[in-house]
Amino acid sequence: MQLVQHTPPRVARTPPTHPTKSPILDTLDFTLPPELEAHEPPEARGLTRNQVRLVVSYQSNDHVAHTSFTDLPDLLQPGDVVVINTSGTLNAALEATRADGQQLVVHLSTQLPAQLWIVEVRQPGVTTTQPFYDAKAGETLQLPGGASVTLLAPHHQESTPRLWIARLHTPEPLTQYAAQYGTPIRYSYVTQHWPAEYYQTVYATEPGSAEMPSAGRPFTTNCITQLVARGIQVVPLILHTGVSSLEAHEPPYEEYYRVSPETANVVNAARANGKRIIAVGTTVVRALETVTDTTGRTYAGAGWTDLVITPQRGIRAIDSLLTGLHEPRASHLAMLEALANRRHLHLAYTEALRERYRWHEFGDLHLILP
Repeated sequence: MQLVQHTPPRVARTPPTHPTKSPILDTLDFTLPPELEAHEPPEARGLTRNQVRLVVSYQSNDHVAHTSFTDLPDLLQPGDVVVINTSGTLNAALEATRADGQQLVVHLSTQLPAQLWIVEVRQPGVTTTQPFYDAKAGETLQLPGGASVTLLAPHHQESTPRLWIARLHTPEPLTQYAAQYGTPIRYSYVTQHWPAEYYQTVYATEPGSAEMPSAGRPFTTNCITQLVARGIQVVPLILHTGVSSLEAHEPPYEEYYRVSPETANVVNAARANGKRIIAVGTTVVRALETVTDTTGRTYAGAGWTDLVITPQRGIRAIDSLLTGLHEPRASHLAMLEALANRRHLHLAYTEALRERYRWHEFGDLHLILP
């Protein structure tokens, strides 16, 4: 379980339309024992959703503490601002059929302007060698209930593209259609199907995420009440998160975000008064950093962001982060290193491995404080 420094091998994944996005991210590498992967929600282990464990690391002195998510209100201070992502999780996995009868799976990822989508096309049941289907531009795949998806062009220029720009045709509004015919995206470490409610946060207001903004999963209405009662402000934004990939550690791509004037004003006021701003999840960081300038002022805004946050760029909008435990070499670790240096992350992850925390969306959490 020893952590090591590692630079991933070079892979040609940079799309020509995004020259500033580099797929070569030097992030933390370590061995994640399979038994530390959370294969099911905490509820299946006899816990409530807020009874997951919480490792807390303090940047100022590298102290690492072990506690429970239920202690979160006591770890924060009056005047702190907690920023949450209220995007709801779609049933984004759809069965698909090729013209020759081959069965595939389409993962809806990001809705683009002009009724276009970024989608991922997979071969069902293939989790190692090459899970991505060698599709052709212009190909139409049939979906259940009379829907279809037409693959227009690869999103990345590579031999077997993972992502496609596509046009989706459904006979009813997407949210209704996905609720009837889709299922939540499930990766190989989750060993059985779980209903859609297990992939929702309690404060979700607007469906749109392909995968759950999972750092917010342990929150309960009681937790939010406790935070507010302690004088901690909880403010929302939207970032509809797209699909991730366990096969290739790619940098993030376009995702839709929306930050309201009210949220921007609360964040700016907290910063001006020397209060802490705690982002719940990397999705919140990405949205806030997109609308925060080099002086640290946050603005309202909406659109699609392809921002990649690295230690070289730095973080301007927040000083604290509640996040899951990320797999080795994940691009999200570069974002964490922009907030807390690699030495600090090395210490925190060493402790999480030693104490046998659980990883992934149904796992435990990490709170990084100044």
